Amino acid sequence: MIVTYPFSAVVGLGDLKLALVLNAVSPRVGGVLVRGEKGTAKSTIVRALAAQLPTVCVVPGCRFACDPAVPDPECPDGPHEPGAERVERPAALVELPVGASEDRLAGSLDVERALTEGVKAFEPGLLAAAHRGVLYVDEVNLLHDHLVDLLLDAAALGTCYVERESVSVRHAARFLLVGTMNPEEGELRPQLLDRFGLTVEVRASRDPEERAEVVRRRLAFEADAAAFARRWTAAESALSARIAAARSRVPGVRLPDARLRQIATVCAAFEVDGLRADLVTANAAIAHAAWQGRDTVTTEDVRAAARLSLPHRRRRDPFDAPGLDEALLDELLERTSGDDAPDGGPDGSGPGGPGGTPPPGDGTGPETRNHPTGAEPSADGRTAAADPPASTAAGADAPPMAGDPAPDAATATGTAASRASAPQAASQTASQAASQAAAQVAGVAAPYRVPLLEVPGVGEGAVGRRSRSRTRRGRSAGARRPPGPVRDLHVPATLLAAAPHQRERGHQGPGLALRGDDLREVVREGREGNLVLFVVDASGSMAARKRMTAVKTAVLSLLLDAYQRRDKIGLITFRGAVAEVALPPTSSVEAGAARLRSLPTGGRTPLAAGLVRAAEVLRVERLRDPARRPLLVLVTDGRATAGGDVDRAAALLAGTASVVVDCESGPVRLGLAVRLAARLRARLVPLDSLADLGSVVRDHRKAV
Repeated sequence: MIVTYPFSAVVGLGDLKLALVLNAVSPRVGGVLVRGEKGTAKSTIVRALAAQLPTVCVVPGCRFACDPAVPDPECPDGPHEPGAERVERPAALVELPVGASEDRLAGSLDVERALTEGVKAFEPGLLAAAHRGVLYVDEVNLLHDHLVDLLLDAAALGTCYVERESVSVRHAARFLLVGTMNPEEGELRPQLLDRFGLTVEVRASRDPEERAEVVRRRLAFEADAAAFARRWTAAESALSARIAAARSRVPGVRLPDARLRQIATVCAAFEVDGLRADLVTANAAIAHAAWQGRDTVTTEDVRAAARLSLPHRRRRDPFDAPGLDEALLDELLERTSGDDAPDGGPDGSGPGGPGGTPPPGDGTGPETRNHPTGAEPSADGRTAAADPPASTAAGADAPPMAGDPAPDAATATGTAASRASAPQAASQTASQAASQAAAQVAGVAAPYRVPLLEVPGVGEGAVGRRSRSRTRRGRSAGARRPPGPVRDLHVPATLLAAAPHQRERGHQGPGLALRGDDLREVVREGREGNLVLFVVDASGSMAARKRMTAVKTAVLSLLLDAYQRRDKIGLITFRGAVAEVALPPTSSVEAGAARLRSLPTGGRTPLAAGLVRAAEVLRVERLRDPARRPLLVLVTDGRATAGGDVDRAAALLAGTASVVVDCESGPVRLGLAVRLAARLRARLVPLDSLADLGSVVRDHRKAV
């Protein structure tokens, strides 16, 4: 039996725990998006939550997990009689892999059986398996956009619709949706971000004591998982009971009109788009009140909900990081608070009373603290210490998780040491700033829109919005023999393949005798994402402040275009005597924009070194992802005052679609970038006309 790491044993992560619990209490909150760096227990805590959800009763043999008390009247496995036999099982935890297809997610018709046996057989997908449980999507930002759209539609409607091959299937799909992502690997589009109810940003703690406690618990779990889990049994049972009690309390929680106006005022003041933020905040505030044992939503509930529901809805630029001005939030709430109802529940008890925070464990748990700052929580849930770590502070709204051990003195010592090290860190920062002052750093103007930049030919890369590609979505471009099970039948091609063989198969009369090798599937053409590799000359010849600002602005505009078209990007710079990879190929254009803004200039021009480094990066990327086609964008004035042979270096890039942006300026021009473009068989674009780069590259196919 596989033992899951206990939810209560996770150190810190108060905001994340609260967001997950609120969704467990009320699935109407709309799911959680967990953003954070690698190695921050994102997956561990999500899997631990599923074990704390109440068990569910299902109809035996129903593949869609129907509730025997209120069965779905349109269940494909139905009809089920109310009050029929039931089976109790744990809530399901279903994981959606990044490489899943639309058929695997929503379900599909078995086309081969339909044609050869005359049977309309529907195979349920992961949405059906996750009904009344948890659907977990790791690396949701790497999932294809159309799958994310389908997933979020089902989560919002509570229903999955499958319409294909003249068969219509509808089934219930209500689940707790949790997505995790590392922003360094790329962002979700704002439209998709908005569909997640809550979002939490997690970071690894910088407190040595807390980090040591994390390692201590993990080592204990790996040494004897069963024994470790037994130490947390009381805390886990109390947490599960509290979630069940809060669930039953939700329908009776009242949202006063004053609190509703408060929610609307906050959302309007933060200028969020649409009304989904208002709805999510209201549902989250109701869930928080139920979690705290109250029957009326208060200002504290609204604040807890707003802190989790608004940060990802305030982005105005793709390069903006999610965030929320909590000082402004407090000011708005104080201005509109009025007279709150008492914090007690219907029986006058507070969070610590019936249905509130359960009593601590029985004392057998590890003697470690829940609040990493070493401060005890105050009556309203806030810690007394200032500025707790972002990844672990429960904040004003995250009550201590059931059974978490109390703080100990070691934490205070760790906090003091952390504060003592602050002057040293500030000194190091100042030293680094002084060392960078020797190089010039030009500013960046506002990016502008660029036309479509496209790689010639037809590829087969990841779904995107840039170059032509054969994909599973898009217009029909032909037919082929299926490499596996038929997913998209091409009916005319199938009939044409079967027709010549009817006599030898002994068929007479109307219709056709079909066999498996007659089946053909549709070849569709859509758009793919590409690898756009920027190679930027940062030498002294480019150091004129105005010119480098124009270069940075142009590249930033192309980065914005890459974000919108779902590309991977990379950045190589060359100056002095070497070329360096400032940003390895990644889907995170935010990282590229940050590196670009801080790019210094000065020194000699090792052009050949830049080309060699670009060839090395592209060679490695072809091994990692052979289907993703590259586009090289070389930004230079063509000068080469250091490094090796430019001609030999250019030969390494033969066959790579390239564009050379000529940055040479002044009344006397040497035309070096023109010669470089000829060596690379690349299109030459003057810097001044870079805004028209897309139309130039789009015509590149005609020139090759």
